[in-house]
Amino acid sequence: MIRRFGENPRHDIRYTRRAGAYAILPRNGQLLLTHQAEPIPELQLPGGGIDPGESPLQALHREVFEETGWKIAQAHRLGAFRRFTYMPEYDLWAEKICHIYRAFPVRPLGPPSEAGHRAVWASWEAAAQQLGNAGDRHFVSHLLAKA
Repeated sequence: MIRRFGENPRHDIRYTRRAGAYAILPRNGQLLLTHQAEPIPELQLPGGGIDPGESPLQALHREVFEETGWKIAQAHRLGAFRRFTYMPEYDLWAEKICHIYRAFPVRPLGPPSEAGHRAVWASWEAAAQQLGNAGDRHFVSHLLAKA
């Protein structure tokens, strides 16, 4: 059973299952995050949806690059959680299955290619408090407690 974070699903809504891969990216005592400006400004773990025919690791590398401009290495799966949310950019009510990885930012290859995203460095503590969803905050807090 996958742990759920966030709001309870509503019984009057049909949710579409959407799997995604997201990364906790430590370097020099900080985490590489992405700030998404639209539809609501939010600090996020870099990552996103797994496209058809794509493995979670392929999606992770693609999404991190699109949202931060960084190449990553040594991805290791930490776990998963699910959350029920409305995704206005897709006009979709989604049951998001979020696969969380720890990986290491190797080098920047350029600016983020995904519109409305910018790479942000933050302390572990700030990330644990400011990330936009409870599942992301949980995984960062869990790793911070182990450090």
